[in-house]
Amino acid sequence: MRRQIIALILPVFLAACGAEPVWAPDEAVARARYVSPEEPSITLFTVVRKKGGEGEHSGLMINGSQRVLFDPAGTWHHSLVPERNDLFYGITPRMKAFYIDYHARETYDVIEQRVPVSAEVAELAVRKAEAYGAVNKAFCGNSVSDILRDLPGFEAIPRSFFPNKIMKNFAKLPGVTEKTHHDGDPDNNHGILLIQKESTAGE
Repeated sequence: MRRQIIALILPVFLAACGAEPVWAPDEAVARARYVSPEEPSITLFTVVRKKGGEGEHSGLMINGSQRVLFDPAGTWHHSLVPERNDLFYGITPRMKAFYIDYHARETYDVIEQRVPVSAEVAELAVRKAEAYGAVNKAFCGNSVSDILRDLPGFEAIPRSFFPNKIMKNFAKLPGVTEKTHHDGDPDNNHGILLIQKESTAGE
């Protein structure tokens, strides 16, 4: 029965969910390190289909001693952002904006939910994301919820394949703030990565 359920839910996830193991060198990770002046926090990104409202992808930004982005089984990337198995380092405000712009388009919105946490919880989240490993296609929600529910204060987050279910439970956490990102870019967003690369070529 469990196999039948999984077989039924897998097709509903964003086709962009797909990743292979990647391991950036130590020098690249150290060079990209970005320390945000903002308080420690955990931010859940959920890509939601405008027509129908289905949640299609989940990502997790963690602001601790440095800011990183766990984008399990995703396709977003940038030449200035080194990756280690779905965990991206060097998430500056500009790279965060690029990430949102890549996913928000004429058929999808991006819901950004942020919760302040202690420095200890933020560091624990980073360690769990670093240890998680590359995520299989369509398991983005499952991996994000795995990490969240093991953190102090996030125990109420259910383990789920469904990004919307995670998002709705995340919204119940104390202190959460929420923002919806809209964009009218064409649904074929492959050109956005090229534009991002060209816009930072001189940096």
